[in-house]
Amino acid sequence: MISKVSVFCASSHKVDHKYFKVAEELAHVLVQNNITTVYGGGAVGLMGKLADTVLQEKGTIIGIIPQFMMDVEWGHKRIDQLIQVADMHERKKKLIEDVDAVVILPGGSGTLEEAMEVFTLKRLGKFTKPIVFINTDGFYDGLFELFDKMIEEKFLRDEHRGIWTSIDHPDDLIQGINDSPTWDENAINIAAV
Repeated sequence: MISKVSVFCASSHKVDHKYFKVAEELAHVLVQNNITTVYGGGAVGLMGKLADTVLQEKGTIIGIIPQFMMDVEWGHKRIDQLIQVADMHERKKKLIEDVDAVVILPGGSGTLEEAMEVFTLKRLGKFTKPIVFINTDGFYDGLFELFDKMIEEKFLRDEHRGIWTSIDHPDDLIQGINDSPTWDENAINIAAV
């Protein structure tokens, strides 16, 4: 059963409307399925849209935000469970603690960094839950091509294709999570190429 999902997403408020729409649709899917949302704690951009929609629909959301971001007032003021942490490292650790899956919306360097850290942890068998990219209008196609190149050039194994799943729309999330290949701590045995 899927009860808690972490969402990696951007804080930019200048991105195309279609990305806000996807964040909103994802929030609908999570609330309709009684899934607690864990996210980066921000109030603007896709983070803000995700949180605002979950709150509007009376869902449960937990924000994880570093103190320095609170100091510049980036934190969402209406979230009851806004956990303040010391730094970005602790935030990333908390974002994936006790979740059933990670969902990655289109985003910038912060979203990509979070995605690559959890990707690496899964490769090493330290994180074993599904990682699902929402590939809105092919946003992540270039990244998937890079993964393919890494496999082709022997920086990753072919088995590492099981680390991630890609879906085109939030409506496919539950199926995407359920269809993700089984992964366990033994992944450390195939981490090296």
